[in-house]
Amino acid sequence: MLKPTIGLEIHIELNTKSKMFCDCLNESSPIAPNKNICPTCSGQPGSLPTINQEAVKKIIKTALALNCHVAKSSFFERKNYFYPDLPKGYQISQYQAPFCENGFLFLPDLNKKIRIERIHLEEDAGRLQHPEGADYSLVDFNRAGVPLMELVTEPDLATAEEVKEFVKELQLVLRCLDVSGVNMEKGEMRCEVNISLAEEGAEKLGTKVEIKNLNSIAVAGAAVEYEITRQTEILERGDKIVQETRGWHDKKAITFSQRDKESAHDYRYFPEPDLPPLKITPELLNEIKATLPELPSQKRERLAKEYHLNSQDIEVFVMRPRTGDFWEKTASELNEWIGSQINGEIKEEERDRIIDLAANYSIELQGVTRNVLSMEMEDMIISEKFKITAENFAEFIKMIYLGEISSKIAKMLLPEMLNHGGDPSQIIIDQGWQMVSDEAEIEKAAQEVMAANPKAVEDYGKGKVASLQFLVGQVMAKTKGKANPKAVDEILRKNLG
Repeated sequence: MLKPTIGLEIHIELNTKSKMFCDCLNESSPIAPNKNICPTCSGQPGSLPTINQEAVKKIIKTALALNCHVAKSSFFERKNYFYPDLPKGYQISQYQAPFCENGFLFLPDLNKKIRIERIHLEEDAGRLQHPEGADYSLVDFNRAGVPLMELVTEPDLATAEEVKEFVKELQLVLRCLDVSGVNMEKGEMRCEVNISLAEEGAEKLGTKVEIKNLNSIAVAGAAVEYEITRQTEILERGDKIVQETRGWHDKKAITFSQRDKESAHDYRYFPEPDLPPLKITPELLNEIKATLPELPSQKRERLAKEYHLNSQDIEVFVMRPRTGDFWEKTASELNEWIGSQINGEIKEEERDRIIDLAANYSIELQGVTRNVLSMEMEDMIISEKFKITAENFAEFIKMIYLGEISSKIAKMLLPEMLNHGGDPSQIIIDQGWQMVSDEAEIEKAAQEVMAANPKAVEDYGKGKVASLQFLVGQVMAKTKGKANPKAVDEILRKNLG
């Protein structure tokens, strides 16, 4: 049986203010071609590079988060190759002495550790544009010289699912560290897959094929699945795999040959003569360690231990950190209230149910309220447009828990809070949405509903419990969601016998 072996090379553009070896602006947003260029990043004779210290700190920060060994000393090298978007005819990169080696990233969903061979720092190339129907290409050097971090894994992956999970988890870590926007559609993160097939238990790996510049997680997964199928068919025919670099054709959803794969000696690496070697001091390492935030793996563990949330809810809050921060502020408000009620109405063991209710309403509400914590709301949460405070959201959750509002009123109330802000209790008064608990009024509505639905009444008498829920729903609808659901249930049961 043929077994795939997969390793990844991932390029990440760092979000420093300036480029890697000059002071040109580093902008990932669309700008006019060749706006942010200078003699250094456009490769003009006589220009000299200087090292971006912030880029060095960001790669070390990444290394520490990914459990890597950080080298005590490192240096840059020239990687020589000729391509139209490489203005100097070489790229300043690293080969012999990368900043970071021997780390790992744990994939929680798959319970698997993926080893990281190395992370090094280099400069990005420019970008070629190919106008449709034209017999020429254009070169934009805005991207040339942008700090580029390359992460290389060991060949520890075996499936498309593992590749997608690794890229997704890496994105989470890098966003958390604020070292890159990692937006693959913008080219801030590009994935390359090295894949080979060999018989199960074989001592040697098969012939390696590289697939370049995969620009989304879905595309990376599709490319791996296609390539496994392609190589399997070739080997089963008795033919040999050619070591080569392949590209991905989006429309056809296939890989295609681009060129024979180069080896390291083809690039004629040698130390960059215009840049000094770098020493990484213990003081610098400690300084960077002190800036490390809570990482996704740590946050998962803490949320499970502190709030007893289920894994699905935890993942939402990990993937959407601003949303998670807002929810935790809400949970803190609820915890204060719960603490004040321990000897009153609420017992300590009910805390988890209240916290879980807050998480559910944060994530599960339908319609416009579902967008409270959607990806689109991430930016809004920290802006003036987001009008719900954690205090008011906690008040909203308390009202639901205490039965002061029905689920229908809750779904009316939350959009009102989204649009206008304010105390939910005051909104309910202003809108006339107060809960109806008057037994006579509920009794009247119940009698009218039973008279209008004799079949449901008959079915309940035959033991069909679902009929009761139907009748409760009809009474709630008749009272426009304002009747106390518990009182409705009790009055209907009494009348139905």
